[in-house]
Amino acid sequence: MKQCLTGILGIFSFFISIITDAQAPPSWSSADMYLAIRKLNVLGSVLYIAAHPDDENTRLISYFAKEKLFRTGYLSLTRGDGGQNLIGDEQGVELGLIRTQELLAARRIDGGEQFFTRAFDFGYSKNPQETFTKWDREKILSDVVWVIRKFQPDVIVTRFPTTGEGGHGHHTASAILANEAFAAAADPSRFPEQLAFVKPWQAKRICWNTFNFGSTNTTAADQFKFDVGGFNPLLGKSYGEIAAISRSNHKSQGFGSAASRGEALEYFKTTGGNPPADDLMNGVELGWSRVEGAGAITSIVDQLAASFDLLHPENSVKDLVRLYRSIKMLPESYWRTQKLKETVQLIEQCSGLFLDASTNEQYAVKTDSVRVSISINNRLGVNARLRKISVGNYDTSMDQNLAKNKNLQLSRNLYVSEDLPNTQPYWLREKMEPGYFIVNDQQKIGQADVDPAMESVILITIEGEDLVLRKPVRYKFTDPVKGEIYWPLVIVPAITFKDFDAIYFKGENKGAVEVSLQANKKTMVASPLVMSQMFDTRKDTIPRLFGGFTLAKGQYFSAQIEDQELLAGKIYQLNTVPDYNEPGAILRTVNHDHIPSINYFKQALLSVKKIDVKIFNKKIGYIVGAGDKVPEALEHMGYDVTLLTEKELAKNGLDKYDAIITGVRTYNTNDWMNKYYDKLMKYVQEGGNLIVQYNTSNQIGPVRARIGPYDFNITRNRITDENAVVRILKPEHPVFNFPNKINGDDFNGWIQERSIYHAQDTSGKYEKLISMADPGEKEDDGALIVTKYGKGWFTYTGLVFFRELPAGIPGAYRLLANIIALNKKKGF
Repeated sequence: MKQCLTGILGIFSFFISIITDAQAPPSWSSADMYLAIRKLNVLGSVLYIAAHPDDENTRLISYFAKEKLFRTGYLSLTRGDGGQNLIGDEQGVELGLIRTQELLAARRIDGGEQFFTRAFDFGYSKNPQETFTKWDREKILSDVVWVIRKFQPDVIVTRFPTTGEGGHGHHTASAILANEAFAAAADPSRFPEQLAFVKPWQAKRICWNTFNFGSTNTTAADQFKFDVGGFNPLLGKSYGEIAAISRSNHKSQGFGSAASRGEALEYFKTTGGNPPADDLMNGVELGWSRVEGAGAITSIVDQLAASFDLLHPENSVKDLVRLYRSIKMLPESYWRTQKLKETVQLIEQCSGLFLDASTNEQYAVKTDSVRVSISINNRLGVNARLRKISVGNYDTSMDQNLAKNKNLQLSRNLYVSEDLPNTQPYWLREKMEPGYFIVNDQQKIGQADVDPAMESVILITIEGEDLVLRKPVRYKFTDPVKGEIYWPLVIVPAITFKDFDAIYFKGENKGAVEVSLQANKKTMVASPLVMSQMFDTRKDTIPRLFGGFTLAKGQYFSAQIEDQELLAGKIYQLNTVPDYNEPGAILRTVNHDHIPSINYFKQALLSVKKIDVKIFNKKIGYIVGAGDKVPEALEHMGYDVTLLTEKELAKNGLDKYDAIITGVRTYNTNDWMNKYYDKLMKYVQEGGNLIVQYNTSNQIGPVRARIGPYDFNITRNRITDENAVVRILKPEHPVFNFPNKINGDDFNGWIQERSIYHAQDTSGKYEKLISMADPGEKEDDGALIVTKYGKGWFTYTGLVFFRELPAGIPGAYRLLANIIALNKKKGF
């Protein structure tokens, strides 16, 4: 492919937390410490529940967490896997991994905690009934119940109603499940297997946080409401300003947000429990009186807050240690556990301790060693002694005074056992179902992120009290532009395979299939690479492909299988040992500047699909939009693809291209497309072929710009049922006849959905070629419209080629080949 002092202190406090999120161990300012001390006297909690990343009300979460100082959580039922992506071509689980990290970044700003269920975002759903055909309703309900029982919220707040005003079927389903869980969490007969770890919990009430979105206003003057737009002088920000920074972390969704200031009312409608009279927490005891024997704690915390010295937080450490001992003496309870955790964090932060565990390598390779460095600095000189450090298979006891502001360094080479698991998101360890992930460990359900590959456990005695402090071992490096960066450490096997994705057999093309592996350490590949056919009890294998050689660290080795016909239509698992029951591992990496590097593993499965497709025309210009994998698919088909940027459109002629295709959301993401409307229309008029893939109608970017030669609108209409019957309206049209004969069979096997953001012909000059309908709805003919303009052709399509082509759907390839051939500009 060718590539042509309070306010000032508060502001410092707030922004230092942003700067250090991905670049250094978390560090608090004195303002953060002071707020955390005050929070020790607040024993109240709120759980916000919705369907996706970016559904949450960040202003309300900021207000609860930083003004009211409640323990505040957000339960997103999904990780947003089925959404759209404005920053790259990742889809499915990879997009879910990105959006998970974006949510965690948002929570670091607004002060909330993040939770998920096992539900998979399978794409847009028009109603909850459709949603529950994919989600296992009882299973996802059990997850919501589990999070409620574990988090023990006093009040539950839903973003959406149960009655459908939220639009998306996932939205409504999230409210239905939240309201069912409100009662089920208190019922010991519901999901009794959870009671080995948690107890039944009855929240005081559940409320719907009503909204005014666009043309849908569900707020009312008689609803309970309060102002969340206040200004926090310790943070130097209003809650609307904090919320905007938090929400702007949803970069993959294009949700950069403007800050708001001034009064901001939030409205609530009670859907379970007693309605609040004058406070959302009416009837909830918010102090230490809810914990048996804790009457004296309130005054201790009050004294700590009154005596806190912004310039010398270390002066509070002795009293914090006394508080820790007092709380530890209380009987076991939810709030005892939570406040002990908060107090330990405060002791560490007020002490000014710097604790860091890092490596200079991103990957810890099994059967190899990794060098781990521990750094400790007692920056404010509190009374502290280092007692013990353990990490991996290293464990040492010591008794060393930690002198003021002196660096203590300890480095060890640690063996990485073959028995350690690969670092894998827990929800991706098992083969998933279409609508949910398989997670067999009850304790993992709800957990937001991946477990660290390695963890250092450091025992330090502070003011006579032994405290255990845990720090993940992370990969630390210095970027010449960004400075010091921390990424997660990843445990990998000695050999990983290159991602095969799907490899396509195209008509008469007899090209070889390439199989590649990489050595992550110097490795002797003594055993042959073995391919065994899955789902075949005979375990037919293709014997030795290669073996008996040494690979240096980082070196790739490739082999080719010439006879694709032998493999077509079958799935093989690959490994470097003759263990036919265990495929090897493909390491996938996702990198974007705003989140830490993401790594996960796929099974090394080779699938060769024979797709009978003929192509006409050769040269394709592809204008990249939000990002998709259509150009790679076009190259697989045999086209010569050139990626076009603004520079190429400005300087070069277009007549050399048989067709020009715009990537998904090109007009949403590239404001310069407006400037080249006339040039593109001239290209079409003189015999070219312009194919525009979907753009959204939500006013993100210049979607209102002219796109086609005649007027049409982009609507929000879509067909979410991937199996919806496709009615061909003009069977004689060349789109269905040249160079491939298209019929109903070509729409079999499509994934996730049929089409999105249909066109509405307002000029009467477009041909509508297909018609479809979701169950219970009238047919829509806006998914594929074409028109002749001068000597050439223009097409707008909402058909999701960007999903179907990477998935290897034959009919999608054949149909796109026909659209490309419309102008029959050049044969070859």
